[in-house]
Amino acid sequence: MKSGGKYNRKDFLTTVFLGSLMLPFLQYCGKKGRSLMLKITGTNHVLGHKLWAKDFPKFSEEIYTKYLIVGGGISGLSACRFLSQNNQNDYLLLEMENRLGGNSSNGQNQFSKFPLGAHYLPLPNKENTELIDFLKDCGIYQGDDENGDPVLDEYQMTFPQQERLFYKNVWQNDIVPQKGTDAEVQKEFDRFFKTIDDFRQKKDAHGKYWFAIPVHDSSIENDAVKLEKIIFKDWLKEHHYTSEELLWLLDYSCRDDYGLGIDFVSAWAGIHYFAGRKNNWSRKYKDQVFTWPEGNARLAKHLSKFTDGKHKSGHLVFEVNLNDKVEVLSFDNLKKKTVKITAEKVLFTGPQFIAERIFSSKKVASFNYVPWLLTTITLKNEFGGDEELAWDNVIYGSAGLGYIFDQHQNVEQIIGEKVITYYRSFSSSDCRKARRKLYSMKESELKNLVLDDLKKAHPLIEDFILEMDFHKIGHAMIAPVPGQIFGEETQRAKEPIDGKIFFAHTDLSGISIFEEAFYQGLRTAQQMI
Repeated sequence: MKSGGKYNRKDFLTTVFLGSLMLPFLQYCGKKGRSLMLKITGTNHVLGHKLWAKDFPKFSEEIYTKYLIVGGGISGLSACRFLSQNNQNDYLLLEMENRLGGNSSNGQNQFSKFPLGAHYLPLPNKENTELIDFLKDCGIYQGDDENGDPVLDEYQMTFPQQERLFYKNVWQNDIVPQKGTDAEVQKEFDRFFKTIDDFRQKKDAHGKYWFAIPVHDSSIENDAVKLEKIIFKDWLKEHHYTSEELLWLLDYSCRDDYGLGIDFVSAWAGIHYFAGRKNNWSRKYKDQVFTWPEGNARLAKHLSKFTDGKHKSGHLVFEVNLNDKVEVLSFDNLKKKTVKITAEKVLFTGPQFIAERIFSSKKVASFNYVPWLLTTITLKNEFGGDEELAWDNVIYGSAGLGYIFDQHQNVEQIIGEKVITYYRSFSSSDCRKARRKLYSMKESELKNLVLDDLKKAHPLIEDFILEMDFHKIGHAMIAPVPGQIFGEETQRAKEPIDGKIFFAHTDLSGISIFEEAFYQGLRTAQQMI
């Protein structure tokens, strides 16, 4: 959820989730009246919670491999790609879920694929050569033109209309509030984005950007890092940013990428959201992002080819012992048996709240993971959304983050029923309490929560709904609160154990976006070998 007319935000953007499921289509019967199909899905937290009990059978099978990757999200898949490309083919990947991709997963019904997590990738900075190389592997980046500008597959990018905002009871193009704002508000927007332009180019004495992607490449000089010790809202107040419209936009932006709003995230993270992207790779495609009906599951599929014959799904790692080699015990949830895997080195790509259940030396009490709800809604074709649906549709002042139109890139004349996906993070000072609340909510409560939000812009939307699929993600993403990115606890969590057990995940970056997951896997695998 992205840019904005005269205020170009596409360059500032970044991004979050899991699980695929075929949805049955609800037959509409006018004689009996309309009813809705309501369904709840989510990550396999029931299997994950078995780590607390550790009531597993003794191992009945042994496997030997040189490298073991634990976790099949983007970090784990990226690590497999790096190993394969560097002639290190003796590796095995284990994944707890029954499919790969982590927060870059998808579902599908008879009308469309839809994301169950992260749903777009902004254009990379020109410095991100490894990611650009991956986009070339995928056929998304097709080389350079005669002017040295990248040639990109436009069918894998957003089409017009890209985004819109419901503001003051009308829809406007882009999501920066503009129509009806007074001159003082416009001046404040101008001043903020001028400050961001300066931060985007700012470097330290060693030539490192203050705000870079990946985060690891950012400056760690004191003047930059001290921004990570204060709350973004306090920084905004100190610099006299007070307009309701600007503060709403910044709060929305932080919730969109970080799960938490300006009351909770650090000033460094809030500025990085805008300044981390340099907008320096392409002159032609500045305002667009890469996206697909299934979201970033498309990218996960490209990476998954490096796991063919080298991965096992439905496996929960519950114990790791370090001797001459690393001995790992994993519960095979399909066959209901325990497998012992002996490896020379292990790369653990799961989140730290799981790592601390397996490794006694791991304690990350201050790590905050934000819960999210995704709701995929199938609507009658007659639903017009008041105007032409954009790819990204945002409601000003909403507790949610709006919805995307999953069939946005469909070039056929007839698409059948419409499918949209609504996003909502639970921005709270107590993520654990918010997570328990989300898990306790039933279908009817979730329906009311979502529709109360959407009816602000679409009062009659319920008359068009055929099906609602709620997808709960309890630990969707790390929250970059003050001290999370550069704090001592995070630095300790990154440290390998005896040069044999390594860690890679976006919670070690402090920012949960595709690029960070990709680099965590790639660079940690490089360190491992």
